[in-house]
Amino acid sequence: MKSYRELLVWNKAMELVVSVYRITRTFPKSETYGLASQMQRAAVSIPSNIAEGHGLKRTQAYLRHLAIASGSLCELETQIEISDLLGYLPEEDKGVTQQANEVGRMLFGLRQSLATRSES
Repeated sequence: MKSYRELLVWNKAMELVVSVYRITRTFPKSETYGLASQMQRAAVSIPSNIAEGHGLKRTQAYLRHLAIASGSLCELETQIEISDLLGYLPEEDKGVTQQANEVGRMLFGLRQSLATRSES
């Protein structure tokens, strides 16, 4: 694979970023520099770390960046839940949870595949 742009997980993570930005636009103004900003940064970190790790062309470095992306995803999932508990997440936007879950499964699979390959 020549480019991280060819990775389905990177593309799905990019879609998640767009969803998070769209959702956080509707948050109260008091959250502009709080929860909304935190969610946006966590979301952006996911595809950014996938791309950076891929670009390093070293399996162990790639695995480390995928681990960081997974951590950012967990952070984002927690923030999505918080925004839901605070009543900021409209019913029609709750699909973002499924998007995050899908990215998580894909990250896990990629990490497992790379880890297995690096052991060989």
